[in-house]
Amino acid sequence: MTGILTLLFLFLMFMGMPVAFAIGISAVMFYLFGPVPANIAIQKIATSTQSFPLLAVPLFVFAGHLMNESGITSRLISLSTVLTGWIRGGLAQVAIMLSALMGGVSGSAVADAAMEARILGPAMLERGYTRGYASAVISVGSLITATIPPSIGLILYGFMGNVSIGRLFVGGIVPGVLMTIVLMGTAYLIARKRGYEAEMAHFPSLKLIASRTWECKWALMFPILLIVGIRYGIFTPSEAGAFAVAYAIFVGLFVFRELTIAKLLDALRHSVSDVGMIMLIIMLSSMIGYMITLESVPQSAAEFLVGITSNKIALMLLLISLIIALGMFLESTVIVLLLTPILMPIIRAVGIDPVHFGLVMMTCVTLGGMTPPVGVAMFTVCGMLKCPMDEYTLEALPLLLAVIALVTLMIVWPTSVLYLPNLVFGAG
Repeated sequence: MTGILTLLFLFLMFMGMPVAFAIGISAVMFYLFGPVPANIAIQKIATSTQSFPLLAVPLFVFAGHLMNESGITSRLISLSTVLTGWIRGGLAQVAIMLSALMGGVSGSAVADAAMEARILGPAMLERGYTRGYASAVISVGSLITATIPPSIGLILYGFMGNVSIGRLFVGGIVPGVLMTIVLMGTAYLIARKRGYEAEMAHFPSLKLIASRTWECKWALMFPILLIVGIRYGIFTPSEAGAFAVAYAIFVGLFVFRELTIAKLLDALRHSVSDVGMIMLIIMLSSMIGYMITLESVPQSAAEFLVGITSNKIALMLLLISLIIALGMFLESTVIVLLLTPILMPIIRAVGIDPVHFGLVMMTCVTLGGMTPPVGVAMFTVCGMLKCPMDEYTLEALPLLLAVIALVTLMIVWPTSVLYLPNLVFGAG
């Protein structure tokens, strides 16, 4: 019956139904015509919301919007320009560096892409960048936000897979830095070929770098305080979300003094919209979680995949290829919520570290949002910059290949992901 309901879900998606309702209708069919009482569905929906760790999601979403409204973003743009504006590629380098810095603030790749398209997009077009390249750099660059803490996707993965969110946060730092370097290197090579100039004529003085860094100290301190607080038990990941909200309000009201009542209400309105979408998907996905467990889908999938290969690297490459393909059609939140319960027994059975797999998985899941045919970040940026899809796809190809090369390195070299978590928290 699981196969029939999967086909129903795909059909509803193809017809344009919102993801949450496509999930809900497909799952309800199982409880109406399947082997369990229909009232179990209501119980599963209610039970899924009664989770203390899940509090981290709405709190971090709200904190991210508050950070954007508190004046932190404009200062990060200024710092990004000083740090990378002297490198050939100019605003493309600034956009990538800004995504890395925003990763420690917003936690949402789509929100980061939308912000950069609104602020940096028009400036890039004025400097002579093609519409497709400007869209591609902003969209693919926002992928960095998915790994650097606090990432909403990592919180959901940790919640669904019962994996330490603290270890996931720390584990995302090195991959995030490596992705920044890889994308900046790719942008440099493209700039050399096309003659894109640097934004600044000379390397900035150390005094200027220090001055801009000092202006951004409150933003740069946030992810550090977050990790230190979780590591030493000052607060749990859920309580860290409350700390993030309080920190953003404090900085906006008393330090930068740019967070007005109107901006606070605007951040709250956007947060309610985002959280409503995420929670609706979580609630309705919980019915599917029970359904796939009842029909032994994880066990069957594990037996099938392990029957193909028990080699860790080969299995991860196989799973990641599947995830990238799904990411081209489904929103990242949906993939994490649906696949994590299925894949967790598989990776544990062959001895793959859940933190290692989680960082690789989140990178690839989010990558789907930057690729045709239905990438959310891609549509957001292309819509704002009025970029044709074929032009975007052609320009994004070198950047996407660079990311895939880095993902392959992360798979074959687990230390790149696990070194910091093992150093901070001890061997898992």
